[in-house]
Amino acid sequence: MPRLFTALEVPPHIAESLARLRGGVAGARWIDVENYHITLRFLGDVDDRFAHDAANALSFIQRPEVEVTIDQLASFGGDKPRAIVARVRPDPAVLEMQAEQERLMRRLGAPPEPRKFSPHVTLARLRGSNSASVAAYLGARGYFPPLRFTADRFVLYSSRDSVGGGPYVVEAEYPLYEARPALTGTVGL
Repeated sequence: MPRLFTALEVPPHIAESLARLRGGVAGARWIDVENYHITLRFLGDVDDRFAHDAANALSFIQRPEVEVTIDQLASFGGDKPRAIVARVRPDPAVLEMQAEQERLMRRLGAPPEPRKFSPHVTLARLRGSNSASVAAYLGARGYFPPLRFTADRFVLYSSRDSVGGGPYVVEAEYPLYEARPALTGTVGL
């Protein structure tokens, strides 16, 4: 059974900027740069039929390109930190794309995603890291100029069963169309 999820890819130049933030936290397993992404909808371990149905259904999504801004570092897990992440500004277009995919997967029979969507790029998974060392890391590296890019597609990734952090394989890609400015004024005849 494949383990699938949809995501926005992080372009190499943005990934390299994020990679410069690695290091300095005991117990951190830093994610390989080529595996940076912004998860939209985790599908989990699914059978081949559901995988085919999901891949097909996603092809009907028609959305414009998305402007993505990564603007801060954070951690997940509170007093028991489990990940260091680069937060993505929750732009309405990103939130709407994720919500559409959530609705679509639920119509296909997937269980609802139990976690609130918080767009981010996972930089490190933490095991045994204490909150003080993570707080010190965030304090030292937490501010950086916003990183911006335009996502012109989203992808369906597969990953190895029961192994987080990659490697990931693009199983299908779904282009987003170029947004065009709305016409204003009247057309003369």
